[in-house]
Amino acid sequence: MKLEEKTGSILREKGLKIATAESCTGGLIANRITDISGASEYFEAGFITYSNRAKTNFLAVPEEVIIKNGAVSHDVALMMAEGVRQATGVNVGLSVTGIAGPTGGTIEKPVGTVYIGISFQTGTFVRRFLFDGNREEIKRQTADAALMLVLDYLEGRLI
Repeated sequence: MKLEEKTGSILREKGLKIATAESCTGGLIANRITDISGASEYFEAGFITYSNRAKTNFLAVPEEVIIKNGAVSHDVALMMAEGVRQATGVNVGLSVTGIAGPTGGTIEKPVGTVYIGISFQTGTFVRRFLFDGNREEIKRQTADAALMLVLDYLEGRLI
């Protein structure tokens, strides 16, 4: 069973809804979720907040936080996840922000650096990843990791 199928099945069983805020994946996660028939039962919305302005306008990420930490950071991923959950009223807000490459990397944040955030009523969790490969592979690995983190949360492996 695909990750998006298993995640969707558990969301449906638990009566939970999810929304996504994607930057580096450009809607890939929302696309994978909605590839499953019946996803409208648990998928509320997907935001593609590629620019810093979009992160600020749609997800309430303060511009100062982006300037201080960079768009690819723990704090921005956290605020994106919280922002999408609050904006849509869902149980689970999922965010991704990263550098898919091949350009844009630095010594501190090389290509493949990704932060994934999950927000739920009891708190928000962010994890940093460093993926390898070309742009498409980094986007796919990011989507896989994001769906896996949601699944881990739903199955009680994340507290």
